[in-house]
Amino acid sequence: MNARRLFWKSSILRAMATRRIFTFVLLLAGFPLLAVGADQRNGRKYTPPPATATIKVTVLRSTNGKPIPNAAVVFHPMEGDKDKGALELKSDEDGKVTIDVIPIGDTVRLQVIADGWKTFGDDYKIDTDSKDIVVKMKRPGEQYSLYGDGKGTSTSTTTPKGESNSAKPSEQTPLPQ
Repeated sequence: MNARRLFWKSSILRAMATRRIFTFVLLLAGFPLLAVGADQRNGRKYTPPPATATIKVTVLRSTNGKPIPNAAVVFHPMEGDKDKGALELKSDEDGKVTIDVIPIGDTVRLQVIADGWKTFGDDYKIDTDSKDIVVKMKRPGEQYSLYGDGKGTSTSTTTPKGESNSAKPSEQTPLPQ
């Protein structure tokens, strides 16, 4: 009697397991058909995204070729003369940035901003699946001012940050009181 009960239970379990597996297979087979039918009813067709390029930018000092970490590298995808937005990344300790969302065939305006360096900017046509760009940053030079020396007499130049062309403190003229 005990053997019959065990056989009955095991055959019931087998039948239930077989039914569950069969139902699962039917459901899996039916889902793609439902998705195809939904697309045809709504008139929607799948268009794959455009192929993208991997762009690697390396930011270096022009003086000694060492990397500049934490530089802001800004990608501006261009459509004609219109800017389609901006993507900003920071360079790592090796001065490198990698991005892979710009479609092949687009033009990207690259801008690099680093503290203590001249801002760099240039346009690049992305026509292959990978592009390596090396940016050599320069120190800022003297800045030209149309406003003169503050007295309205002539134009003047200012010196870059960290450099000085002023007199020593003992040679400076005191401010009027």
